[in-house]
Amino acid sequence: MTERKPPGVSFESWVDRQIREAEERGEFARLAGAGKPLPSGTDTTYDELWWIKGKMAREGFAPLPPTLALRKEAEDALDAAYAAPSERAARRIVEAVNVKILRCLRMPPPGPPLGIKPFDLDEVVAEWKVRRGGGARAGEGGVA
Repeated sequence: MTERKPPGVSFESWVDRQIREAEERGEFARLAGAGKPLPSGTDTTYDELWWIKGKMAREGFAPLPPTLALRKEAEDALDAAYAAPSERAARRIVEAVNVKILRCLRMPPPGPPLGIKPFDLDEVVAEWKVRRGGGARAGEGGVA
């Protein structure tokens, strides 16, 4: 559609005519996604940075520096361990996050320091048992 709007014709009627002629030529007949619902996540509010956020999501970039993201992940993992259905599941969760913490401590990524150490597995399991109602409290700190 490289045609320019002729002088003296209102912009709206010129656009309407362009759309009508394109429909008559069948240019809208086989568009990708025709007849399908809009993809989920389509937000109707305007966000000036929508394309940056989309690019970051597609490329796997996180909005937080790696160490801060790991702190949040460790916090969430501890909550998940306390809510785990079994001791084995709680141990698996803590062991997995401890591996990531140790890796980050050995080779620190750019950004702020991590500021946490690996969780003491026995203390987390003892706290898990207390929260389940089956054991004495291991210590006031909960985790190391």
